[in-house]
Amino acid sequence: MMKWTCSILIALFGTFWITGSGGAQGQPTMSDATQACLSCHGFFHPGIKSDWERSRHAKVTPAEALAKEKLKRRISNEKVPEGLLKTVVGCAECHTLNPEKHPDTFEHNGYKVHVVVTPFDCSTCHLVEVEQYGKSLMAYAHVNLNNNALYRDLMTSVNGVQSFENMKIALRPSDPETNADSCFYCHGTEIKVAGQWTKDTEFGKMEFPVLSGWPNQGSGRINPDGSKGGCTACHPRHQFSVEVARKPYTCSECHKGPDVPAYRVYEVSKHGNIYSSVGKDWNFDAVPWTIGKDPTAPTCATCHISLIVNWESGNVIERTHQMSDRLAWRLLGLIYAHAHPKSPDTTVIRNKAGLPLPTELTGEQVSEYLIDTEEQARRDATMQKVCQSCHAEGWVKGQFARLENTIKSSNEMTLTATKILLTAWEKRAAKGLSQKDSSFNEAIEKKWVEQWFFYATSTRLASAMAGADYGVFAHGRWDMGKNVQDMLDWLKFKLQGKLEKANGKEK
Repeated sequence: MMKWTCSILIALFGTFWITGSGGAQGQPTMSDATQACLSCHGFFHPGIKSDWERSRHAKVTPAEALAKEKLKRRISNEKVPEGLLKTVVGCAECHTLNPEKHPDTFEHNGYKVHVVVTPFDCSTCHLVEVEQYGKSLMAYAHVNLNNNALYRDLMTSVNGVQSFENMKIALRPSDPETNADSCFYCHGTEIKVAGQWTKDTEFGKMEFPVLSGWPNQGSGRINPDGSKGGCTACHPRHQFSVEVARKPYTCSECHKGPDVPAYRVYEVSKHGNIYSSVGKDWNFDAVPWTIGKDPTAPTCATCHISLIVNWESGNVIERTHQMSDRLAWRLLGLIYAHAHPKSPDTTVIRNKAGLPLPTELTGEQVSEYLIDTEEQARRDATMQKVCQSCHAEGWVKGQFARLENTIKSSNEMTLTATKILLTAWEKRAAKGLSQKDSSFNEAIEKKWVEQWFFYATSTRLASAMAGADYGVFAHGRWDMGKNVQDMLDWLKFKLQGKLEKANGKEK
């Protein structure tokens, strides 16, 4: 009875959808395959259906998108396959595209369907964005964490399970599910087909792929087709909204802190204040985005990604999905702030000590792997062009001068903490690299990580984004100074204990 009732409801629902679409009464045309998808999944997954209905994909065909003047286009390809031009971008257009490239493709009601839609699929219409994103550090977020032994050790120290026995702490390495639930949530998992499973459904037994590393929408996700990234990290399924991507809440999923407190800094900045007060009146869907008309203060996307125009002068800052394209300095996630790496794959970097770091432990940059001063100046000029849409040149240059000063002073404070740590290793008050031990498992080492990972990062971001308190007392300069003193006190205490123990043995 249940099976019969469900089938009748699905048939009625499918009829409603098919007669309500397909080009009737000026509605956009859906493909037969997408209509077939919606006839079932619209019933079982109404949230997906509703999101898609609200999307631009459901309302505009690629042919219509290509007909727009270039500055207003959201599609970057000049050509789209003929079979996709005249229907809206629905379920089938994404989930049955390039089936031969997807190990997760499976037979489903007469269609070859894959679960994971990837940047390679999106490149059918958005090739420029996909190619730009492929050059970004975000696309390599999984690789740069997972394939770097030093960072991997840091991840283990965070995610591993500790136990206490006989006055010692033992660390059990983290398991894949824990890593996927923490660091790889943002950095991205590696998704593989782990097998098949059979499910009893209203329509009989159906087989589906079992995916390891799923679910995930991390920025550097490794997809079954080998592509890197998840467009849904910023453009959530199934609306894929420009508006959502432009609002700072989206960035806050991974940039809240204390390791990357960009969103918190933005909230307390003048820009964040304006957004919180009047942002409800801004047009977040306009392409291009006109400064002073659509937004009246920047969000993360304004500075780092969006195609923006100045409605008075006509100046244009091109859209980029290579997020470092407007950034001269890499301010976070590393021991010292430094020039951005030339390659987004930072696992190729080795300093003189053989460590996979873009600086020496004593702060010197490993220049052969980093962009030069000329490229830094070009990126600075692009970012300053964004700033000068609202601010006078003197204001902007003064702000950038303060940032460079903050980079210098925060690096100096990190160097001080590093010298204390190196002394602890040298005097055997702690075990470190020279003893082939973890660099992150003792108290002084954890304090050292806090110095650069939390406090120096917060201080730099506060300077870059004009969120002053995060550069002072909210994990800023105060904490850097206090942390240095705590590290020195710890070292003296340990050395005193070693001396007393040695003297005791002598007696």
